[in-house]
Amino acid sequence: MRVPRLIVPCAALAAALALAGSCGGEQRGDGELVVYSGRSETLVGPVVEMFESATGINVSVKYGSTSEIAATLTEEGKNTSADVFFAQDPAGLGAVAAEGILAPLDQDILALVPEWARSRGGLWIGISGRARTVVYNTDAVKPSQLPPTLEGFADPAWRGRIGWAPTNGSFQAMVTAMRLVWGEDRTRTWLAAIEANDPRLYPSNTPVVAAAVAGEIDVGFVNHYYLHRFLAEEGEGLTARNHHLTGGGPGSMVMVAGVGVVAGALNATEAAAFIEFMLSEPAQQYFADQTHEYPLVEGVRLGALVTPTADLNIPDIDMADLSDLIGTQAMLRDLGIIP
Repeated sequence: MRVPRLIVPCAALAAALALAGSCGGEQRGDGELVVYSGRSETLVGPVVEMFESATGINVSVKYGSTSEIAATLTEEGKNTSADVFFAQDPAGLGAVAAEGILAPLDQDILALVPEWARSRGGLWIGISGRARTVVYNTDAVKPSQLPPTLEGFADPAWRGRIGWAPTNGSFQAMVTAMRLVWGEDRTRTWLAAIEANDPRLYPSNTPVVAAAVAGEIDVGFVNHYYLHRFLAEEGEGLTARNHHLTGGGPGSMVMVAGVGVVAGALNATEAAAFIEFMLSEPAQQYFADQTHEYPLVEGVRLGALVTPTADLNIPDIDMADLSDLIGTQAMLRDLGIIP
């Protein structure tokens, strides 16, 4: 999906550019700002270009899955060329922070988002929010037929009707939340029951939504905004919709995509400016309008058709508690769900 490029005036970036220079196009630091991104180029490439246009700072981005990028950072250690880690979920950020790879952020930056959306130690900060949801085929299922929580999908009545992407970072963050809220045994029981229901396996959220649209599956476990990208392209007649679980629990959580600055980064000043830009009104409005995510900064208009967070039954989960990605992956491997 092509996202239109937005033009951002210098005046909107005064706070960020106080750290990195004015909008005059002069490059700062020791070279290009290097961003390791666990978010796809389709989603964040345009907003990175906005930052470059507004600041004159050149950015080089290495894209991959959040788990792959986190593993790369851990392997490279002090020899990494990365200045910024842009992760799809808090689990990846927490795993990297636990390795001592991220540097503390300035308190002025941390204060830009709610306390729940940042690291307790100030090592990373949320940029946008994504709600977990169930996408369903409107020809096959009525909302009244959907269970109130994820546990209802363990019923054998859903056998062969479910799609999931267990290697996806957001799914694994949700499972980490399950372990936190439900405990290890209850989470393992649920995963085993879903696996016994013969779910269709997909590599990421987008093909899960596409499968629901096509009637290949009746329901899928995804983030909310993927359906909105389909709706923006294909219109209201699309045969799929999101269902936010009324009973709450981990299946109703709102997660953050976030960033951290690598300790010892050669371009730490530009990295700080990058984060402030991502939390500026123009960038936050980009995430709301173009990627259909939840802005984390007050006063930014929510995108069309996106359910307000006040209408969601969101569990009380601190993003900083979702750091045990390794434990979640070990459970999924032990159950034979991921390789």
